[in-house]
Amino acid sequence: MALPGLPKDSFHCVGIIFFLLGLGTLLPWNFFITAIPYFQSRLVAGNCSAGEETRNGTSLGFEPASRCSDAFNFSNWLALLSQLPLLLFTLLNSLLYQCIPEALRILGSLGGILLLFVLTAVLVRVEMSPHAFFSVTMASVWFINSFCAVLQGSLFGQLGAFPQRYSTLFLSGQGMAGTFAALAMLLSMASGADAQISALSYFVTPCIGTLISIICYLWLPHRDFARHYLNRGPTEELGFELETKAGLLSPEDVTAVVPGGPREEPQNMSNGNVVALERDDLACPPEMMNGKSGAGLAAPKPSVLDVLKKIWQLALCIVVVFSVTLSVFPAITASVASTSENETWGKFFTPVCCFLLFNVMDWLGRSATSYFLWPEKLLRLIPVAVGLRLLFIPLLLLCNVPQRTYLPTLFRQDAWFILFMAVFSLSNGYFVSLTMCLAPKQVQRHESELAGAIMTFFLALGLSCGAGLSFVLKALL
Repeated sequence: MALPGLPKDSFHCVGIIFFLLGLGTLLPWNFFITAIPYFQSRLVAGNCSAGEETRNGTSLGFEPASRCSDAFNFSNWLALLSQLPLLLFTLLNSLLYQCIPEALRILGSLGGILLLFVLTAVLVRVEMSPHAFFSVTMASVWFINSFCAVLQGSLFGQLGAFPQRYSTLFLSGQGMAGTFAALAMLLSMASGADAQISALSYFVTPCIGTLISIICYLWLPHRDFARHYLNRGPTEELGFELETKAGLLSPEDVTAVVPGGPREEPQNMSNGNVVALERDDLACPPEMMNGKSGAGLAAPKPSVLDVLKKIWQLALCIVVVFSVTLSVFPAITASVASTSENETWGKFFTPVCCFLLFNVMDWLGRSATSYFLWPEKLLRLIPVAVGLRLLFIPLLLLCNVPQRTYLPTLFRQDAWFILFMAVFSLSNGYFVSLTMCLAPKQVQRHESELAGAIMTFFLALGLSCGAGLSFVLKALL
């Protein structure tokens, strides 16, 4: 409820703007990983013998060239060169955010992402050797994810001035990015256009999405409601202290608010493709930085070591969850081929059963924590449950991956892969959300911001470890 005289968010315009900005921040990662079959078909063109190219006779289709060797380990490098800059530039943005104006960081990052996606779309029409194409693509991946890290952190910092529900809407948009990318690929493939037009239309889509994000950000200060909070900064409203955003929120507004209660507890969620909060979003509000809490009391400075001692099990769990996920997704899962003789099903198998299924089930897993937080009262069971996810590594390795030398194929039928992917992605979303939600509850109120920052660092660490581990697992095949 707003105080009398405060501007209103007419027609929920500001909420829609933040939803679209959230969608735009994760479009790059999701559009690249969903298009792995396209990139692999370009890269393996030089490694295929005659007659082994894609069914339409071109190296520009979305169909996976399953009979050709993946000499570049494209999906492995894609994951690694996406997560390393995310980790590095999230830390740099946290340290240097005061040196560069917020508008410059956000608009500069969006502009850089737009230019690099335009380059990716143009390359669809440019004939290049596989080695040159690989080098240009990997450079684009590195810089795009560097821009995304700065963009996400800066927007989360700006969201600190707004009520909690706008952070939720922002993350709801991020949660939809993966599904949006998968649907865009399916529509491109089902359009009936030739391979080049299909790929071109697919990569033009994030260009339009990024352009919309730029327009949304430029429009934001012109809304009275947004201008009120941006000029005010993080403050109290109706006697409630501004909630600490100590984790990743759900794609739905699942914050439990108890009027007159001690505080609001956000149901924190995470995206399958990972979202890092910026330091100034996780750090204390300005009044606490000056030694005062929202209630006018002195706030003791939390210790990193003391907080880590309280949440180390949950921090370890988030590392294991994402290490398992990124070790096989998408490096291994995108290589699984259908055994069906139906040509149409074989064409749509990877986009549907790998990417679309993962994003939908991951979203359901994150949403489940809005209804229950098992095992909230028995935290020692969480490492056990998270450890069980290690079983997915051998299960997915033993699915029908055509290129293998050492390991046998035990699960040839498509149904096995679909079953494994459903449980794999559902558990990923649930345990990431669970750990990020429970961590702030294990510490004192004034330590919750630092707990969120620590968990965010370990989240990014897990992503990087998983991306590195994917090279080892690919070699085991």
